[in-house]
Amino acid sequence: MNWPLLTILVVLAMLFTLYLNMTASRLDRLHRRIDTATLALDAQLVRRSAMAAEIAGAGLLDPVSSALLADAAHAARTAPEDDSRARGLAESDLTGALGAVFGDPDDVEVLGETAAGRAYVEELTAAARRVELSRRFLNDGVRACRAVRGQWLVRLFHLAGRTPWPDTFEMDDTLPGGLSGR
Repeated sequence: MNWPLLTILVVLAMLFTLYLNMTASRLDRLHRRIDTATLALDAQLVRRSAMAAEIAGAGLLDPVSSALLADAAHAARTAPEDDSRARGLAESDLTGALGAVFGDPDDVEVLGETAAGRAYVEELTAAARRVELSRRFLNDGVRACRAVRGQWLVRLFHLAGRTPWPDTFEMDDTLPGGLSGR
């Protein structure tokens, strides 16, 4: 028996096993990161729709804007959480309503003349920015996870197990023009 060759093969097998273990650990961390980012995005979306509903009911806007904002906020809050596409559309509709109501910087300035209006605008701006960041973190994690899961060794050895393929969360999260300068 050729002991040096056997030693080399054992070392190579150990290194290969170590590589697979490290890749599986990375994949597990990426899946946990996606789960955490999904929860964070959900919390920020709920916060944004709650702020929109609160502003709509505060009596600071004209009745048409209040109704538009309240309807979009309600639709976003009641969108099914397990249907990413439907929820993304509802959240995009809320973004559109926010853009229609807060698209003009002059209107936002007028709203910000009162202390309550200024507080609402600041909170809504912060919530909208957090939605942007949370969605970006989630989608970056999904892209990284897909890149690792796309490697042929990961597929060959089923390192992802039975974990479902991660999906990005698609929605329009553009900050309304009147809020972007704040």
